[in-house]
Amino acid sequence: MASMLVHSPNRVSVRAMSSITEPTVRPGTLAVTTAVPLLVLTNFTLPMATLPQTAASLGAGPTGPVWILGSIALGLASLLLVAGGLADDYGRRRVLVAGTSAMAAAEVVGALSPNVPVFVLARLVQGAAGAAMLAASLGIVGHAYPSGSERVRATARYGAMIGLGTAVGPLLSGALAAVASWRAAYWLMAAGALALAVASARTLEESRSQAPRRFDVPGVVLLSLGVAALVAGVTEGRAGWGRPVVVVAFALAVVLVVAFVAVERRRAEPLLDLELFRRPVFLVATGGALVVGAAVVGLLSYLPSVLQVAHGLTPLDTALLFCVWSGLSFVASLAGGLVPLRAAARLALGLGLSALGFAGLLGVGYSLSLPLVVAGLAVSGVGSGLINSSITHLAIESVPAHRVSMGSGANNTARYVGSSLGAAGVAAVVGSLGPGQGALVAVAGCVVLTGVMALAALLVRS
Repeated sequence: MASMLVHSPNRVSVRAMSSITEPTVRPGTLAVTTAVPLLVLTNFTLPMATLPQTAASLGAGPTGPVWILGSIALGLASLLLVAGGLADDYGRRRVLVAGTSAMAAAEVVGALSPNVPVFVLARLVQGAAGAAMLAASLGIVGHAYPSGSERVRATARYGAMIGLGTAVGPLLSGALAAVASWRAAYWLMAAGALALAVASARTLEESRSQAPRRFDVPGVVLLSLGVAALVAGVTEGRAGWGRPVVVVAFALAVVLVVAFVAVERRRAEPLLDLELFRRPVFLVATGGALVVGAAVVGLLSYLPSVLQVAHGLTPLDTALLFCVWSGLSFVASLAGGLVPLRAAARLALGLGLSALGFAGLLGVGYSLSLPLVVAGLAVSGVGSGLINSSITHLAIESVPAHRVSMGSGANNTARYVGSSLGAAGVAAVVGSLGPGQGALVAVAGCVVLTGVMALAALLVRS
């Protein structure tokens, strides 16, 4: 295992690997750490139900709504892997408390924003803070529950909160906008983040790797800028893929990512050990997260608009309809640890059910009856829950014990890059072909993606 961690003369010894801070599980550890994905995903999805009101209040131009929705993904995807490395080396609780504190401050700025640039800046910081929170919290879970059934249950509960947060965000913002203002949700998030920062500082035991690496400045700069350029290009591309700013962003992303790979191959202590991609479990966990982001998150982020156009539903109608998906996703993720299958097989089952559920939605842009829409969402919701629990487990199981936050960061980076690509791709297809044919093509593409990834997961032993 040590030889797979670094591939230079400065190898980490087996003794160093075993001298990781011994796990201490304080009461409340799991409650605090699983509150993190609930808060981050709730915040991530807040603008979905109130986009028209938010854009109008901030005086948004043609591309304003795109950045109101997409800016948080830019902050998340750019810094997740970096945050994971920092958490492993400088303290997971420390990074988590810093992230939640920054989240609270950025929520206040978002609530007070007078225009789109200030709001987008606030969302970028919220994304960066969320990156620190997700990477550090899952690292704490992996450290506190090093193996066995306790780890399976802990990661299943953590994964369940991802689906729950995805559902809570639009419902919360929509309800508060109806009785007060769209800004009220961000004030509530600020209070929640502050409370979580205090709870984390008081409840969690500090943990870190006892074999810390030197800070990889070139790797951090190249990867962060490369991912930022990619997500920015995708975000701007929704307003026109041939525009110079989009072409330049994609070209810059390619150059920076290639440079990152070249630099990391030469470093004794890289930000991301590229040798990990030789491990089938790590490859499937990361690839699965990318596909989940692109297919599941990408499709479901645009389905409400299709349903509103094709079926005349209101935003609140669609938010309630998607509670079928998110509710079953939550339950299935909690129950995922009880399924007598290895994690990769559970991932394959979840991907297969998602593909089956999406197949039932092929006519969603035409006259598909709402009961069939509900059935498709229900099946894909169960699949999504199994995916979340198994990917969370594989993300920390597929890396050395003292690099669990790095594994979490790599996995979540893939998820949020995939969600940006998927949402933009679905929007582009539906926008060019219309809600009927466009939705058909987009859903079919998601069926193929999840189906192929399910077959790949079946071939892996975990």
